[in-house]
Amino acid sequence: MGQTLAEKIISLNIGKEVKAGDFVVVDVSLCLTQDGTGPLAVRQLQKMNLENIANPQKTIFFIDHAAPSPKMELSNDHQFLRNFAQKTGIQLSDVGDGVCHQIIAEKYLNPGDILIGADSHTCMGGALCAFATGMGSTDVAIGIALGKTWFKVPKTFKIQLEGEFPKAIFAKDVMLYLIGLIGADGATYAALEFSGKTIKDMDMSARLTLSNMAVESGAKVGLIASDNKTYEFLCEHNREDKFKEIWADEDAEYEREIKLDVSSLTPMVSCPHTVDNVKSVEELKDVHVDQVLIGTCTNGRIEDLRIAAKILKSEKVKTRLLITPASRRILLQTIREGLLEIFIEAGATINPPGCGPCVGVHQGILGDKEVCLSTQNRNFKGRMGNPEGFIYLASPATAAATALTGQITNPKDYL
Repeated sequence: MGQTLAEKIISLNIGKEVKAGDFVVVDVSLCLTQDGTGPLAVRQLQKMNLENIANPQKTIFFIDHAAPSPKMELSNDHQFLRNFAQKTGIQLSDVGDGVCHQIIAEKYLNPGDILIGADSHTCMGGALCAFATGMGSTDVAIGIALGKTWFKVPKTFKIQLEGEFPKAIFAKDVMLYLIGLIGADGATYAALEFSGKTIKDMDMSARLTLSNMAVESGAKVGLIASDNKTYEFLCEHNREDKFKEIWADEDAEYEREIKLDVSSLTPMVSCPHTVDNVKSVEELKDVHVDQVLIGTCTNGRIEDLRIAAKILKSEKVKTRLLITPASRRILLQTIREGLLEIFIEAGATINPPGCGPCVGVHQGILGDKEVCLSTQNRNFKGRMGNPEGFIYLASPATAAATALTGQITNPKDYL
């Protein structure tokens, strides 16, 4: 019997064949923490007298969730991380560099790597055919200290996508539809393995969106085979020498197989207060919106911002619109391409690269009963800083169209 992508990547890293259900100890390629989880990880290291860590060059601290800091307590946490990084040689990505998951993809992660991160959306790295998964701060602290971690090899759901995207349909719509189908805990501790012609045709930005939201179905990883699109992405970021082809075997055994023809989809929206509460945009077209957010690790890439700019060009918004690029590199691209001017002239507010209001700390916290339509990945009560707020999730195209009308809007007439 052949191997799934999850089984194959882990096997390559431990030097022997594994199957779903096996328990393994594996060397980690990379570890990450962010400013919400990093301080706890460091304090655990100090508590266990493990400050002499295995490989500081393979560990990155990100200050992205509350960046710039909105209050002194968080500023002190930032100081704490900076000081520990300087002391140990751990790499630091500071305020304004961007979201941890985007920076990891741009600068560090390669096919076949094992990445553990103290952040649940670490699974975004699976788009580069890396076994990338979120873990608790203490588990990541041990990985940082010893350079190893353990897994139970996950079972795999095969997600086969076929067909061409209709007008106004994007990867976010696909993923919201799938989460509605699978359920918010329907793939708990499983690997989602995305395949099919539609995946082969997708650019890396769209693939990253799919893998990013794998955890919203409960999955441990969201994996895509490495191919020419992976190679092109690595070339763009000067890591072409790190490319390796990894694919699932044709006779691999799957827990579940789901086939979807994307040509039949309509724009999708996730409704409060669970990500699997999914409806078509047409069912929600009269819902009033107070704020729109375009950005985050899910949809803050240049491809997302180009779509938004195409809709917003020469128009004026009728609601608050926040734009948050996922990284400094992407922000620079928006400037060079003239997108930033389009956003500002349309009436948008530009946040610095980072998580922004998604995590509910600053830069767009909702008021009581306010409604936000966002391109982020979660919409549980209080996610954007106020349990009395309401969060809808959608694609950048749906978000931009909604900003122009002040109510949830199908973007098909704006593209």
